[in-house]
Amino acid sequence: MSARLRATIAAIALAGVFALAACGPDAEGSGEQSADAAPADLPPLSELDVLDDPRDHVGESTAALQDVAISPVVDDPQQSLPATVTSHDANGEVAVEVTDTSRVVAIDLAGSLAATVWGLGFGDTLVGRDQATTFPGTQDLEQVTSGGHTVNAEAVIALEPDVVITDGTVGPVDVVEQLRDVGITVVFVENEPSFDGAASLAEQVAAVFGAPEAGDLLAESIRTGVDETIADIAEIAPSGDERLRVVFLYLRGSAGVYYLFGSESGADQLIDALGGIDVVSELGWEGMQPMTDEALVAADPDLILVMSDGIESVGGVEGLLAEKPAVALTTAGENRRFVDMDDGTILSFGPRSSLVLDALARAIYAPEDDAG
Repeated sequence: MSARLRATIAAIALAGVFALAACGPDAEGSGEQSADAAPADLPPLSELDVLDDPRDHVGESTAALQDVAISPVVDDPQQSLPATVTSHDANGEVAVEVTDTSRVVAIDLAGSLAATVWGLGFGDTLVGRDQATTFPGTQDLEQVTSGGHTVNAEAVIALEPDVVITDGTVGPVDVVEQLRDVGITVVFVENEPSFDGAASLAEQVAAVFGAPEAGDLLAESIRTGVDETIADIAEIAPSGDERLRVVFLYLRGSAGVYYLFGSESGADQLIDALGGIDVVSELGWEGMQPMTDEALVAADPDLILVMSDGIESVGGVEGLLAEKPAVALTTAGENRRFVDMDDGTILSFGPRSSLVLDALARAIYAPEDDAG
């Protein structure tokens, strides 16, 4: 992920936290879903009562994971320490020796690092968490990032971690690097917002733990799960010119934040895997760009993907259409065709990537299926 893209994400996140905080104590999402958010045993995508033409469907829908828990690929992963890994620091690559992983803080903007640590089977080493890490088993960990995903260095130091693993999306980065001054090993990994990036992240984080075999297992699990789910989606999604035209719209109410996510944001990967056309990338937009009425009308999406707390922060679909009349001029706006998903899940590429795709596909292509 480029430094420029990281900075853009951080700026958007900062505005988002302030906006949600202004909405009241319950406005900021916990990232957790209730136990009955989705049935535990759902039929495969191939057995769903899918829409004849998803472009004509009217109404909103919510995507929920079948299971919010993360299952480790191995219960007792083998380690070989010390391990020497490459840290991708702000000023270049640095060799870092990791001698102990008994106490670990893994922090980033999306919660992907902690999820990866858990998926590798090292969840019991985590002693702190970021704001986005809320999956089962982490609720009692000390939160060390706050508004705008700013790292509380004092909170991290108080936890006495052996290792801090991060990717530069929380910070300030220089503050995180300064943790080394008190003897904490700090490793910056490369975390690309993509499915391949999630598999690579598994291998990088496993290297920090001196457990490459576990990394290979998790990376393969992610790749296989995503590939199989994409193939299943292709069986129920329209093809060619009948594919859904989709945009990912990032919303944060009282701060007046309305961003369209394009290429290199992760949204493009998500939309493509779901069998849709990423209209923002089609327009040539990269990263995250402020929404303009002209661009949205020109894109004319059939469906708009949003984060659950984001759409709530603008007063729901009704509030959005009232605040941004241009949205109402699109096919998605006319049909109220919005699909929302938990903020901490929808773009959290990692061990649950295939489940995220599955849940979104159900909400998009079979929103009225009794089993979904």
